[in-house]
Amino acid sequence: MSGHSKWATIKRKKGAIDAKRGKIFTKIGRELMVAVKDGGPDPDTNSKLRDVIAKAKANNMPNDTIQRSIKKAAGEGDAGTYLEMVYEGYGPSGIAVMVETLSDNKNRTAADLRHYFDKNGGNLGQSGCVGFMFDRKGLIVIEKTDSVDEDTLMMDALEAGADDFNVEDECYEILTAPEALGKTREELEGKGYTFAQAEVNYIPQTTTKLDNPEDIAKMEKLIDMLEENDDVQNVYHTWDMPEEDE
Repeated sequence: MSGHSKWATIKRKKGAIDAKRGKIFTKIGRELMVAVKDGGPDPDTNSKLRDVIAKAKANNMPNDTIQRSIKKAAGEGDAGTYLEMVYEGYGPSGIAVMVETLSDNKNRTAADLRHYFDKNGGNLGQSGCVGFMFDRKGLIVIEKTDSVDEDTLMMDALEAGADDFNVEDECYEILTAPEALGKTREELEGKGYTFAQAEVNYIPQTTTKLDNPEDIAKMEKLIDMLEENDDVQNVYHTWDMPEEDE
C-alpha cells in the first residue's frame, strides 16, 4: 500500500490549514461536539473523543481550546445537532472523490457540493458510486526526524496492532484497522511518539494521473472549494497529485 495515502496530499492540506487555522479549529470543534454528544465528555470512557482530541493535538490546537470545546459541547444539550454524512462523486476525467461532512442542514450541504462538482467538470453521484475504490483504514503519520529510529518504530507499531508499515520520503505511515486506530495510537503515544496525523481515512486502492492542464486546474479548484466549505471535514480522492503542487 506504499504511497497510497499520499503524503503530498497531506502536506498540501496541512499547508492550507496553516493559512486558515481558525477554520480547521472550528471544524475540529464540531467533531469534538459530536463525540461528546455520542459518548460523553470524559475521554477516559469515550474512545471517539480520545481520537478527536488526538486529531486536534496533531493540528496544533491549543489544549485550552480543546477543553473549552468539550465543556461547551457538554453544556449545549440538544443545541447544534450535526449529522455525519459522506458524499461521493467524480471530478474531471472520472477522478473518484469522497467528502466527509458534519452539517446541521443536509439540503444546504448537498446543494453546495453539487454546485462545486458541476462547476469543475465533475458530478455528485449516488452513495456507493466510488466508495468501493477506497479502503477504510486508520492512518498514523509520523514525520522523519533524527530522534525516530525506523526499525524501532516499525517494531513498536506492529506490536501495538498495526497492519502495515510504510516508509515514505518524509514520513512513516502506519496503517491499522479502523477500530484499532485508537489503541495503536495510544500505545505509540505512550512510547513518546508524536503524530502529524492520526485518524481514520479513506485510502484509494489506486490513483490516476491527470495530464490535461485544464483538468488539473479544475481538480485543484474542486478540492479548494470543498475544503473551504464549513460543513466539509475531509476530502479524499484518487488523483495522483504532481509533486510540484505540494
